[in-house]
Amino acid sequence: MPSPRPAVVFGLMALISAVWGSTWLVIRHGLDDLPPLLGAGLRFVLAGLVMAALVPVLREREGGERPPFRVVLPQALFQFTGNFALVYWCETVIPSGLVSVLWATFPLMMSLTGHFVTRAERLHGVQWLGLVVAFAGVASLFGTDVARGGSRAVVMGLLLLLGPASVTVSTTLIKRRAANASSLLLNRDSMLIGGVLLLLLAAIFERGEPVRFTNGAIFSVVYLALLGSVVTFGAYLWLLRTVPAYRLSLVSYVTPLIALWLGRTFGGEPFGATTLVGTALVLAGVALTLKKKPRSNTPSNLTRAARPS
Repeated sequence: MPSPRPAVVFGLMALISAVWGSTWLVIRHGLDDLPPLLGAGLRFVLAGLVMAALVPVLREREGGERPPFRVVLPQALFQFTGNFALVYWCETVIPSGLVSVLWATFPLMMSLTGHFVTRAERLHGVQWLGLVVAFAGVASLFGTDVARGGSRAVVMGLLLLLGPASVTVSTTLIKRRAANASSLLLNRDSMLIGGVLLLLLAAIFERGEPVRFTNGAIFSVVYLALLGSVVTFGAYLWLLRTVPAYRLSLVSYVTPLIALWLGRTFGGEPFGATTLVGTALVLAGVALTLKKKPRSNTPSNLTRAARPS
């Protein structure tokens, strides 16, 4: 497919960054009334149903192939079930802005996968330096901001890192086996499967927990389903088919900054010098790791894109 016009690309990237930057705080507020697995499950079931309604209208215009089930299922399991179960669960203990910064390690994991697993994008000197700098930033945040929440916060922060790791698996499979797949069909099928699995897990592990369908809870589910999932995931996967990943990776720099600002301004979350230093190290490390001379618009050049929440 030919690449869309630059104005369309950067317009969609700005929209994705703004919405994904806000989702972390919206998730946290939704957890005031809904248990984590239930809230995430309702979000993706609703998103999947909306995607199903859009497919007959937009399918022909979007184009793309039908994604194979061997890609849909890992996307459902790793992206929407495992990853978001961890994100929602961890936000019950760790501030939303800090969760977004820790999740921003996703491009680093994609880079390591490209070097050691797919061998499609070998890392060079400055990129290895970036990995060290980013690791120092993560260690700094764990030793300061995360540690202030106690031992449980540290454990959950470590578990959270499994989220971007799991998405690395599903993203790599998409690029290797479904690079030209329809984002509408891929999102519809994987969101519905992931949402149903999350609701089943909620029925098992969250039985007896208080559930309140307040206006805030309903807003959280609807906002995260429509804007945070349908619009942004659709736009992101559509761009992923044609736009080089070094451009899409800009989203991974902007999203945590928006999440931190919103968490501090509207969520009353702590933000001090240690937060600033740790975040700066993580994002600088990501920037160095992704530093590479732009190449042709090939599938191997697309495996380094980043996706926040």
